[in-house]
Amino acid sequence: MSKKHFTLNERDQLAQNPNVLRVSEKSITYADDFKRVFIDEYMSGRTPREIFEANGFSMDVLGLKRVEQCADRWKRAYEKNGITGLADSRKEAALRLSKRALGPEEIIAKQEAQIKLLEAQLAYVKKLDKNERRLLANGENHLSESDCFEFIHNAVKQGFKRLTRYFCQLLDVSHSGYYEHLKSADKRLARIQADEQAGALIKKAFHRKGFLKGSRSIKMTLEKDDHTVFNRKRIQRLMRKFNLVCPHRKANPYRLMAKATQEHRTVDNTLQRDFKKGIPGFALLTDITYLPYGDFQTAYLSTILDASTGELLAHTLSTSLHLPLVTDTVHLLLKQRRMKLHPQAFIHSDQGCHYTSPVYQKLLKEKGLGLSMSRRGNCWDNAAQESFFGHMKDHVKSRTCSSFSQLVQEVNRYIRYYNHDRCQWGLKKMTPVQYRNHLLRAA
Repeated sequence: MSKKHFTLNERDQLAQNPNVLRVSEKSITYADDFKRVFIDEYMSGRTPREIFEANGFSMDVLGLKRVEQCADRWKRAYEKNGITGLADSRKEAALRLSKRALGPEEIIAKQEAQIKLLEAQLAYVKKLDKNERRLLANGENHLSESDCFEFIHNAVKQGFKRLTRYFCQLLDVSHSGYYEHLKSADKRLARIQADEQAGALIKKAFHRKGFLKGSRSIKMTLEKDDHTVFNRKRIQRLMRKFNLVCPHRKANPYRLMAKATQEHRTVDNTLQRDFKKGIPGFALLTDITYLPYGDFQTAYLSTILDASTGELLAHTLSTSLHLPLVTDTVHLLLKQRRMKLHPQAFIHSDQGCHYTSPVYQKLLKEKGLGLSMSRRGNCWDNAAQESFFGHMKDHVKSRTCSSFSQLVQEVNRYIRYYNHDRCQWGLKKMTPVQYRNHLLRAA
């Protein structure tokens, strides 16, 4: 218990909080409902201080040490006895054994009262426990067998040893399975501890660099940064356990792809979907995407991507969709010094008006760059570039940017992360920059 003593004003302030039952100079009695809310939010990742402050408590009055002690005490009680362990035991003084000898009728009456109490606690747990709500959300309408065994074990420890079979019948579980559950307690505890340790690493990798990741990216990040190898199925299981959800794109039901057999092309499709040339700076991809921001404003992003390495070599962000959007991107490509372009390098695009423009095509010819275009209405011919835009929009929420400068900052931050920190399964679990250097060394 904390050594802090409450003043009269502090006691009055605490007494007004609906989460406090009683308060004295040295101690506080918290409501059972608040304890359950605390455990619920603590398991979802919030800190004890955040939970207390969100429920009307002042850290200046309580003190951080008292909050941490409460969190530790309630967490141990929950791990040992579940939600029933959070109840204030001082309220159950009436259930203590009497010193005088009880008659048979009194003994039976007390046992029946205790059984009814236990049944009420189990029903309450079914309604309120966070784990049960998760089961219901997954389509299950009953407690898991393991949870039932835990409730039975808690009841047995309270003095109901002779009612084990009755409890198993009550919860519709196997009597022999209950004893097998007790025998495997050490193995379950070891697995829980191992999951907690692995989960901490996975959570850290999941949020690395501020961008949420899927199981493949987490696996590659752990191998690259933490030198830790986890089976991908284990990562997926722990992501489900700790509710780690990677953002993913939804198909646009209103996009209709034109027939892929239309043959009208401004220039030939030199690329032919052969993205992995294995030669950095040879096959380059370009496209434009829309980024809405602020109050109904729109920005336009033009990029040039290396098809072999996935590295973004140049990009231009503008509030105008005029032709300089793409020509400026080409100029930035030629100015970059990170990678020397191949003598026969070409840029592949769709058949948009920017890329069929004589000005754009003349610029590429002057700079010694070839041209290639997708078939009309066939986005799959430029799939790698479209994929980059899709992943970027999963992480860069442009609508939350209030100004163009803020949007520029977010786009630049993601591109740095994409080139230097985002490992890709198809690049031998390397980042685009690492894979580019790998190809150059192998050449």
